[in-house]
Amino acid sequence: MNAIKDAIKSGRTVVGTAGSPSVDVSLLADAGFDFLLFDTQHSAWEIKQLQPPIQAMRGKQTAPVVRVAANEAYQICFALDAGARGVIIPMVNTRAEAEAAVRACRYYPVGNRSNAGVRGEWGEFKTYRDYMDAVNNELLIVPMIETNQALENLDAIASVPGVDVLLIGPSDLSIELGVPLDYACDTYQRALDKIAAAAAKHGIAAGMYFIPPGMDPNFFVQKGFKFFTMPWSPWAQAGIRNALAEIKR
Repeated sequence: MNAIKDAIKSGRTVVGTAGSPSVDVSLLADAGFDFLLFDTQHSAWEIKQLQPPIQAMRGKQTAPVVRVAANEAYQICFALDAGARGVIIPMVNTRAEAEAAVRACRYYPVGNRSNAGVRGEWGEFKTYRDYMDAVNNELLIVPMIETNQALENLDAIASVPGVDVLLIGPSDLSIELGVPLDYACDTYQRALDKIAAAAAKHGIAAGMYFIPPGMDPNFFVQKGFKFFTMPWSPWAQAGIRNALAEIKR
């Protein structure tokens, strides 16, 4: 029902890329990515602008995932009403904040998401209760680990029922650790190991919002990070160049 969540549960590495209202998301959704990530925290796009591109992904295996701007119930509700199959919540620092995010994602009785009718692609159901239960069980919920406070509360956050991934915000975490953008240093790498261990302990995935430029994605996969994004444009450019090189001109 939600292929990206099934893939994470199976232990497979899940790779996404950035989507936005300004790109042909139907093309990207057919390119083999597991998810398209629509960011509303550090972009000019607002959540209510995302419904058209997310609707353009209907029928695709690739899942629309939205990063909301803040851990606010109304923002999470907007993202889900637009059709997101996963929600990324920034700056989650405590168990209480993680619990609030999960509640905002889920319908009563396990959450407090406001109902606006059937939203998103979740299948066909005999009853409306069946639909709500399916969404509650299948939605991907991803808190971001970006601060020293979050590092201190890893076990508490990871043990919240409904949390699927501990997602590192690479740049913010490096700044909090006192090693701004020094992703290869021992201080940063020890923090990554701590996060990966906490996720494994609680049977959930560890992820990174992006793979730092110039670093090998497989290095992070081997450390236990199975959820991340990669930029699509360099791969697209390489594919076009390779195709053109095959033509005698």
